[in-house]
Amino acid sequence: MFDEKLLQDVTAKAKTWLSEGYDEKTRAQVHEMLDNEDKTELVESFYKILEFGTGGLRGIMGPGCNRMNIYTVGSATQGLANYLKEAFKDLPQISVVVGHDVRNNSRLFAETVANIFSANGIKVYLFEGPRPTPEVSYAIRRLGCQSGVNITASHNPKIYNGYKAYWDDGAQVVAPHDVNIINYVNAIKDVREIKFEGNPDLIQIIGEDIDGPYIEDIYTLSLSPEINKKYHDLKIVYTPIHGVGRYIVPRSINRWGFDNIIHVPEQDVMSGDFPTVDSPNPEMPSAMQMAIAKAEEVQADLALASDPDADRISLVIKNTRGKYELVNGNQIQIIFLYYLMERNRELGRIKGDEYIVKTIVTSETIARIAKQQNIKMFDCYTGFKWIATVMREMEMAGKGRYLGGGEESYGFLPETFARDKDAISSIPLMCEIAAWAKDKGMTLNDLFINVYLKYGYSKERGISVVRPGKSGADEIAQMMVNFRENPQKTIDGSPVTIIKDFQKLEQRDMRTGEVTKLDMPVTSNVLQYFTEDGTKVSIRPSGTEPKIKFYMEVHDTLDKAENYDAKNDWADAKMDRICESLGIA
Repeated sequence: MFDEKLLQDVTAKAKTWLSEGYDEKTRAQVHEMLDNEDKTELVESFYKILEFGTGGLRGIMGPGCNRMNIYTVGSATQGLANYLKEAFKDLPQISVVVGHDVRNNSRLFAETVANIFSANGIKVYLFEGPRPTPEVSYAIRRLGCQSGVNITASHNPKIYNGYKAYWDDGAQVVAPHDVNIINYVNAIKDVREIKFEGNPDLIQIIGEDIDGPYIEDIYTLSLSPEINKKYHDLKIVYTPIHGVGRYIVPRSINRWGFDNIIHVPEQDVMSGDFPTVDSPNPEMPSAMQMAIAKAEEVQADLALASDPDADRISLVIKNTRGKYELVNGNQIQIIFLYYLMERNRELGRIKGDEYIVKTIVTSETIARIAKQQNIKMFDCYTGFKWIATVMREMEMAGKGRYLGGGEESYGFLPETFARDKDAISSIPLMCEIAAWAKDKGMTLNDLFINVYLKYGYSKERGISVVRPGKSGADEIAQMMVNFRENPQKTIDGSPVTIIKDFQKLEQRDMRTGEVTKLDMPVTSNVLQYFTEDGTKVSIRPSGTEPKIKFYMEVHDTLDKAENYDAKNDWADAKMDRICESLGIA
């Protein structure tokens, strides 16, 4: 099953984990893998070292260099500490923020991180308990820190954990820092180089002293406080899906003036086992079943969820047919950005220097709205670190006012005082949008239809093909090779007119053969097809999960509101055919 060279390599790596530098339990687990005739677990645990992707480190928990454990966490932290001491060597005191979510081992990993930083002479602000990922970003900026770490695997299944590293602007690390950190991590050849014994004098516990200002700063984002007051009893179902949003999201909603929050009691339990769901991913209808049932029971105006680390938002509304349904991530971005542009215009706050940000795989309807509203829009790579990069560059240049930015994977950021997607601010903002629509005699579904009537209809679908392990990684790599070497000539009968290859930073016009350069900061393994009928298909391997993602987007006109359901049926059928043509049906 595995070639001899690979087995030799992983065996050699595994044997280094039998030294006295590792605890007894870890050594016993590694011995068991080495002795097992089935070498699958050994290979999966040691065939590579976890590397920073679009979201930092993320992996299955267990022993091994390709697993999340105190040693891989320790190695990453020691490498980061060494790099911080070089990058900020002129500072008298380097400081960092450390946070974590509710996952199993998250507190252990966070305390391990805090101890290693402090052992290296770095001041640590350690959250007293689970906190949202965006609050870690916020704290870095508020406390003037040089870096930060949040222990979280976001919405992944319970066997995963992760490590998000942040820089001094509160954004996740990008080049050159991400590469430099990896180089410093790789320079650590012996576990004994990791300073596990912390210095308590350099660790300060934080909590409400950050929570309170964070909630108040989020409230400053409200554009319609009087409307919120008028519709304070809006029926809002909310679930944290067992995550850190349990206490702070309702508090944020209340601060915006809404007092009728209806909970899903079974999912208010904060637990790394996520007992009511197979996977705590709010993008999946299965994770939202209990919220949908509660919305139907109380006839809610809307139902909302945050994922376990409360950076993503999920939305459920009643559709034209009277059924509550999950809104896709692209539609969430469309509504957020439409409202922020439209409401700022209503209030006379558009001065001509405003801008928004989306990712290249997010709906092109947003670009249409921004163009007609005469508001600048930036396209960037997937991952909020790239949205934050645009924000940082605009801030440094003293240009423009940020209105909002988001990506199709259910993440949105309406503020500048944090630099990562933020459900703590996005959820009350969505409640405000529902109240604003209601004040105009509309539901959120009506609002969607009005946007499509005005700016053109679109519908999107994301498909993830999961291929775990070493063999899966190889298969995903080969799939990308095949799509590049044998590009689609037509998609659902419509000729492909443009192919964008972000690995080569090239755009090819299939009608003329003209090749032009793509203006992006770095290369990325993303391939996009654009067709004559307005269809857009994007293909990219995930940077943090064992999957390859396909993003489909179809466009048409919508002439009358009563044709909305028929248009959705048309789009679904078209995307079914696209899936078949791509071989992912």
